[in-house]
This record gives sequence, C-alpha cells and structure tokens, in this order.
Amino acid sequence: MARGYMGKMLMVDLSKNELRDEPLDDKFCRQFIGGYGIGVRILFSRQKAGVDPLGPDNTFGILTGPFTGTAALSGTRHTVVGKSPLTGGWGDANSGGYFGSGMKFAGYDAVFFAGTSEKPVYLFINNGKAELKDATRLWGKDTYQTQDILKSELGKNIEVACIGQSGENLSLISAVVSRSRTAARSGLGAVMGSKRLKAVVVKGNMKVPVADEERTRKLRRKYLGQLGGHIVWLKPIGTPFLTVPGVQDGDSPVKNWGGVGVIDFPNSEPIGADAVIERRSKRFACYLCPIGCGGYMKAGTGEYKYKAGARRPEYETIAMFGTNCLNNNLESIIKANDICDRHGLDTISTGATIAFAIECFENGLISKTDTDGIEMTWGNHRAIVAMTEKLATREGFGAVLADGVKVAAEKIGKGADKYAMHIQGQELPAHDPKGAFFYATGYRLDPTPGRHFVGSELSMGPEHPKGLLPRFDHGSFAGRGEARKIGGNFHHALVCAGMCLFVYWAYPNVEPIAEFMRAVTGWDITNDELLRTGERISNIRQAFNIREGLNPMEFKVPDRVLGQPPHTEGPLAGVTIDEKTLDKEYLAAMDWDLKTAKPSKKKLLELDLADVAQELWP
Repeated sequence: MARGYMGKMLMVDLSKNELRDEPLDDKFCRQFIGGYGIGVRILFSRQKAGVDPLGPDNTFGILTGPFTGTAALSGTRHTVVGKSPLTGGWGDANSGGYFGSGMKFAGYDAVFFAGTSEKPVYLFINNGKAELKDATRLWGKDTYQTQDILKSELGKNIEVACIGQSGENLSLISAVVSRSRTAARSGLGAVMGSKRLKAVVVKGNMKVPVADEERTRKLRRKYLGQLGGHIVWLKPIGTPFLTVPGVQDGDSPVKNWGGVGVIDFPNSEPIGADAVIERRSKRFACYLCPIGCGGYMKAGTGEYKYKAGARRPEYETIAMFGTNCLNNNLESIIKANDICDRHGLDTISTGATIAFAIECFENGLISKTDTDGIEMTWGNHRAIVAMTEKLATREGFGAVLADGVKVAAEKIGKGADKYAMHIQGQELPAHDPKGAFFYATGYRLDPTPGRHFVGSELSMGPEHPKGLLPRFDHGSFAGRGEARKIGGNFHHALVCAGMCLFVYWAYPNVEPIAEFMRAVTGWDITNDELLRTGERISNIRQAFNIREGLNPMEFKVPDRVLGQPPHTEGPLAGVTIDEKTLDKEYLAAMDWDLKTAKPSKKKLLELDLADVAQELWP
C-alpha cells in the first residue's frame, strides 16, 4: 500500500446497521488520489443513475487525501460527497479544520454511508474500531451543542462532523460542520439528514505512514520560508481583507447582482477588514497550517447577542449578507453567520436567498402578510437577521426560503425566477465573472455549477514550469481553453490530495506539489502524471452528471451575472461575458461534445475509464 494512506475505507449500510472495512489498493489511489477523486469513482461504479438524492440509495461519503494528517504543506482538508439534492448532479464540498486529519488518525481514509437509519444515529470511530450509536438525544440540537455533548461523553480529543437542525429538516442549502469549519456547498447536509445520520465522530492516535519522513520535513522547512503573495494579508486578517477591494473593483455582488458597488454601496468600510479585526478575539489555524486565517469573535454586546467564540465571518459571508443585501451593519452579519453555523447552513446560499427575498418584496411579489410581518427591504439588517432565523428553522416564510432561491422562486411564482441568482439550483458565490473571466467557465461547466473553487486557467499560479501552461491574454475571452483545461486538471489533483488552496497559492510555484507527493507516497510522480490524474477525475465527474441526464449547455446563467445588459457605470461598465467563446474553446480542449458537454469515448479510454466509456457510449 502506498504511504500517505491508512489503507482502508469504511462502508456503512444504515438500513441494515452493517459496517465493513474495504481495503484501498495502491493502483486505485494513484489513479484517483483521494477526496472527490476516489469519491466519484466509488459512486459512479456502485450507484445507479437516477436515485433520489434524499433517498436511501444515494451514498454519502467523507474522504481525505494523502497529504491530510501529514507534515505536507498544507494537508488540512477533507471532502464530503454525494448526489446533490440542490443540483440533481454530482455534489462535493471541501472543508479544513481538524476532522480530516482526525479521521486518518482514527484509521480510515474514507467513510461511505448507504441506506437510511430507522432512528437518528452517529458513527463513532475509535482507533480503527467503528460502531453506530444512538443519536436520538442529539436530534434537534445545533452543531455547537452536538459537538459539546459528544465531547463531554467521549472526551475532548475527538473530532466531529455533524449537521444542525437545517440538515435534519432537509434544507437543500444545509451543510456539514466540523469544529469551526464547514463543508457548505451542494446541500449535502440534507443528505446526512435524510439518512438520520447526525454526526461522524473520530478519535485516534494512529500515525499516517509516510514514505520519506525526513524528506517531507525538509520540504516543509524549505517552503515555509518561501511562502508569499496573498499570505501577507491572509495571515493577519483572513479573507475579510477582500471585502473593501471587492466592492471597489466590482468583484463583490451588490443588490442581488443588480447593482454597482461604488454607486449602490459606497460605504463598505463598516464591514471591512479593520472593523472585523476590532471585534475579533483571536485567530485560529487548521491542522498544521502555517497561515492561520481563521478567527473567533468577541461576544456580541450590542443589539445582536452571540457568544464569545462565534466564528468570524469569511469574505463570502460578509459579501452575501452585506453588499448583496446593501447591509453595512457588521454586527448583524456576525449574527447571521452564527445562526448559519449553529443550524448548519451554507452562508453563501443563505445570504443569496435573503437578497432574493428582498428583491421579491421590493417588486411586490411578496408582502408583509407573506413574510410574517417582516419588512424585507434593502439594508434592513433587523429583517435580514430575523428572516435568516426563520429560514434556519423552516418557520413561517422561512419554509419557503429554506431550499434556496430556485425552489423559493417556484413556490412564489409571479416571475420570481428572474430574481433567483443560481445555476442549476446552486446559488452563486461572491465573485463577479465580468471582472475575472475565468469564473464564467466554472460557474456553468464544472460538474458542481455555481462554484468559485473549481480550478481555472490561473490555477497554476503566477509562476509555473516553462511550457506547462500556454500563455493567454487575460483581457480576452478567446485563447484560454487549453490553459483552462490544464489549470483545472491540476486543481483537481491538488484538492484531492487534501491540499489547502490558500497555502498552495502562497507557494513560489507548482513544483512543491509533486515533491511532497513523492515524499509522502513514495510514487515517482511528476507534474505530467498529476495533470493526467486530474483530467481523469474531471472526466468522471462530468460523466456522473451526463449519466444523470444533465446537460450543462442547457444551464441558464443569470443575465445580470453575464452583463446582459452591461453596466453603464462603475468598474465593470460595458462588460458582457462572451459565453460562446469561453465554452467552445474549453469544451474543445477537454474533448467534450460542444452541444452536450459529453466526454468523448476516445478521451475516456485514453484515461483508463473503459467502464465509464461503456456506460456513456454503449
């Protein structure tokens, strides 16, 4: 067995209350690395197309990568996977913290859950021994309460990944929470809830085997001294350093994507980095992370009460509850973030849904009679917090909003869909593709649409080995397809390894990835192999969606996001995304059909995916 892996997966059948170990072999790991690479390979092979995402036949998985739990910079990540109830296609969500390393220290690289339990349960893995335990007393508890109760019963040296009330209530925008980090996107918290799986708890002190420990330590020391770039702002401040610049350069969505930041939201300083730091109590880091970009807040003492230790909101959260709702009351954003963390909600989707509701209210599609007396107007921070609480508990009008903007628009009717900013059900993150064209391709064509961390033509970083990435004009829509393919494929490889992108982006170049991979696993791996492996993962993720009957070329990207019509003022004035050129060049580079985005049979066979080719091309 390759080093960097514990060498086994746990397969859990919740309907039958059965658990069994399954070995991981070296070839399989080298072909798919870990994370959603192994996750999609397992689900494509063992799960039929067309299953109900919230039914017993959908498989939910939690996976690590070979870097996770090792000294590699920075192996902090784990991934949750399953068929998404939000998009109807492939779903995955990535998270940092300590759960991934904890799962490996407990003896497993991955855990998969099939079936549905008759009663609430949690899985407890203790140094290689796993058992399902009754979670009835935990059902109805929020994520913080759940973790506190389990720590009091099982010891403080455990790690917990759990859902809150939103996941239990099958909110399609619910998340999986572990300590102070969240695997938020794709609605996979609802999949856990549908299985009555409240939590996964891991405890252990097993050591992750590494092929060359001394080499790994030397590489760590070497590259610790070379980290640079955005780390200058990320380490002392965290992601909120992006807020004010995001408004000024047009990256942040404003007024449900319909406004212009410097005009409609001219005063962003009250929710900027300095204001956040003033309220922060301390920083925190994920497992062995050299940056430590996380933060906890002081107790709320003003209008909004939240306990000391509430997690600091990230940039995405600040933008979605702030700029996108024309809200510059930071205390309300911290409170909304805390509500989401406790109930287990994706803050991006929740903030987007609140902005959608405000615009529906503004245009008379809903009234105070519908919204339980809450006046949903732009910048009304009290209304934003009150409706977030209702959404989190499915109370009153919150039940209309609890499944995100697509479902809410269908329930409201009256043309509400034109205010629903989503792609295939997934609410958009806080980055405008009109200012950074590479977002546009991923928002539509990645198997997890509407997402910003999916790899791009910039994923190789500013410095890369000569010849690995073709040059292209950053100001042009044309000429980016091949670079997009290469950058995206490399992204899949490093994310599946358990790598944190924030640390990767601080590297001087891409060379450390293959170096760490060789030291940790013992494989004689190269950048070329990493790119081929990433391409294999990219193609099988796409094949999963094609088999589900999805055609991304039919996905509608909101006109506002594309700049149709373009802004007449502001930093992005006159910009309209040329979807046709971006899509055509990327699909051609990937060897995917221009009308269906279906991978060619030739490409699948080249990537050693013969069974996938047989299913798509019988």
